[in-house]
Amino acid sequence: MMYYIIVSIFCKGFFYFEFYDIISTGGCMSKIKKGRIVRGTVSGIESYGVFVSCDDYYTGLIHISEISHGFVKNITDFVKIGDLIFVEILDVDEELGHLKLSIKDIEYKKNIVVKRKKIKETSLGFKTLEYKLPIWIEESLKKIKK
Repeated sequence: MMYYIIVSIFCKGFFYFEFYDIISTGGCMSKIKKGRIVRGTVSGIESYGVFVSCDDYYTGLIHISEISHGFVKNITDFVKIGDLIFVEILDVDEELGHLKLSIKDIEYKKNIVVKRKKIKETSLGFKTLEYKLPIWIEESLKKIKK
């Protein structure tokens, strides 16, 4: 009897379905190829990136620039040690068993809430807009007439 694991991932606007033969792979993800989406476990976090173990042989690094399209101040806002995550394989070094990984385009990540400083209100309020609006309208009308 054959047993399979079916993994579905939503990434880059598409659903990916992967079938893994548990018996032949020993439970490991044997489909390690550039461009694939695979599951891994966060095994370490450094200031420059995240180390991920994808199976018994392959380990990889998600460089801090491959975590998010925006600025990453604290990597632990995105992942914690021991988290099971899906990663995209950017490059494979077969000899060493090292992977270059990314989670930029994988949409399962937590929504990060950025706390911003409260804007100080001034006594002018919208008065500057009220003053500038007629000038902007006049400039726009001149551009349209040209």
